[in-house]
Amino acid sequence: MGEKVVAGAVDLADRRDYRDKLRECLVGLGRLLDEKRFDRPKNLMGLEIELNLAGPDGMPRMMNAEVLERIASRDFQTELAMFNLEVNIAPHRLGGRVLDQLAEELRTGLGYAHRKANEVDAGIVMIGILPTLSADDLVSANLSDVDRYTLLNEAIVGARGEDFVLDIDGVERLTCTSSSIAPEAACTSVQLHLQVTPSRFADVWNAAQAVAAAQIAVGANAPFLFGRELWRESRPPLFQQSTDTRPPELQTQGVRPRTWFGERWIDSAYDLFEENLRYFPPLLPIMNEERPLDVLDRGGVPNLGELVLHNGTVYRWNRPVYGIADGVPHLRVENRVLPAGPTVTDVIANVAFYYGLVRALAAESRPVWSRLSFDAAARNFDTACRHGIDARLEWPRRGRFGGTEQVPAVTLVRDELLPLAAAGLDAWGVEPADRDYYLGVIEERCARRTNGAAWQAATYHRALESGLARDAALAATTRRYAELMHLGEPVHTWPVGLPEPAVPLG
Repeated sequence: MGEKVVAGAVDLADRRDYRDKLRECLVGLGRLLDEKRFDRPKNLMGLEIELNLAGPDGMPRMMNAEVLERIASRDFQTELAMFNLEVNIAPHRLGGRVLDQLAEELRTGLGYAHRKANEVDAGIVMIGILPTLSADDLVSANLSDVDRYTLLNEAIVGARGEDFVLDIDGVERLTCTSSSIAPEAACTSVQLHLQVTPSRFADVWNAAQAVAAAQIAVGANAPFLFGRELWRESRPPLFQQSTDTRPPELQTQGVRPRTWFGERWIDSAYDLFEENLRYFPPLLPIMNEERPLDVLDRGGVPNLGELVLHNGTVYRWNRPVYGIADGVPHLRVENRVLPAGPTVTDVIANVAFYYGLVRALAAESRPVWSRLSFDAAARNFDTACRHGIDARLEWPRRGRFGGTEQVPAVTLVRDELLPLAAAGLDAWGVEPADRDYYLGVIEERCARRTNGAAWQAATYHRALESGLARDAALAATTRRYAELMHLGEPVHTWPVGLPEPAVPLG
């Protein structure tokens, strides 16, 4: 949904015509794949991070337009709500010192944005869900003033036909309703792009799905919403429920949600785009003049604008992306699993773990998805979101006897996945010192059984034990988190609890 969308009236015939145009785009994609028109491998990766604006008191600030005006950089853009920003890092080639380069670019960019936000009494907080958000903050009046968000909200609300129900049962239970998709804005994530050739797409996507649970287990950073302690990574259930176009009757019938892990391993990128058309009615039937098959007949490359727009309204945790660069089409896997934060070092450690692991798993002769059911991968994802670093995951047994077993996530990551990630980074040609440093951060999280969510929860409970009320404890935890985030040491080194109050002299 990053593309510009212009508002306009939509009638009944438009929807039928749009469906026909989507089918034409899908045929065009199939022809591009059959004719092998896609870009050659370039080992390109990209990175986007969604951010929160909060004041010195830890409370959200609804002022992204003012902050963006001061930042005045194309690298920073609006996001769904007025307390959100997004930073985009230009594509990099995987290899060499890329991890340290990414870290330096992020530190520079976020530091600059934070200083500009400080000028209007706000600051940047990189976290999965800002703990101080209330239901009153997440209303349609606080959506960013951008056509595409207004249209998307109207389309999803119209498709559902009634209030959204949030019901998340975790450490505590949250139940509430919303008349708009605004609660989705609470979810701030890291999106990792990997450009792949069509022949490698299915292997990379399947690998990314298989390791999504491990990513969440070591990277969870969203334990709170609306004053309640929920799942260690509460973004996925919140995202699904706050964009759910299905009233309860359609849920009972088994209609698929638009925010969705998926239901099968795939053989081609085409499978995912075809599923999008088969299962999901268009939300934004906005057409352009291009006739993709005519463009192909003339030897050109179609934009497939309708297919791209529709794909942007199906919220897979690993999403296929079709794009064109320098007149040549390409495919990307967009990994949307990770929460933002806690620090730049932690983000780059998560980046290293993902790109290394996907490279290694996609190249295995007996790939993990041939030995693990898709249902088990989906259950693993749910379990990791609930329990974070303490999750137990189902994984194929090593050795000749086969089958699967339940294993602590920290054991799986430390003993099996980190060595694979290291081998994958070697295959990309990443500098060994950077490989060891950033994967060492993941190893330390496993050794200390801590991540952003664990630190937040532990610090919040210490604050409660010190006598603070719930809201004050969440605000104090958020302020301390922001302070440590900007200091920049990885989260496994953070002391739990609030700093001791200064003792007055005299």
